[in-house]
Amino acid sequence: MPTIIRKISTPHVEIHREVVHAVSWQIRSGIWSPPTDVFETDAGYVVRVELAGMRESDFEVAYDNNILVINGIRSEKPEKRAYHQMEIRFGRFTVAVGLSAPVDVERSTAEYSDGFLTVTLPIIKPAEEQV
Repeated sequence: MPTIIRKISTPHVEIHREVVHAVSWQIRSGIWSPPTDVFETDAGYVVRVELAGMRESDFEVAYDNNILVINGIRSEKPEKRAYHQMEIRFGRFTVAVGLSAPVDVERSTAEYSDGFLTVTLPIIKPAEEQV
């Protein structure tokens, strides 16, 4: 297991996250944000999102301007139920993670296994460090 160095977060991403949560509760209660871990290893960033009960075709991963965005929909079979407890979220979700260093998108990988999406993004080292 890699050691957790720090959670990567920029003020812009925090504002985006707050807006997403505000929209989620005030306008479209179907939008939610799954539990997400962000950590850094010697090789790069790792973003791990808990997305149980989904297929790879249910979500998309995009990267732009040092922000990784994961969107998708977790569907539920429509049937009448009388819930006694409801903690599992369904519907549209979004995760936005700001990364403080540029990454090599071409060498980045995304793997969905056992209910977790793991995105690995190698950090681009400055030219003097690559020698």
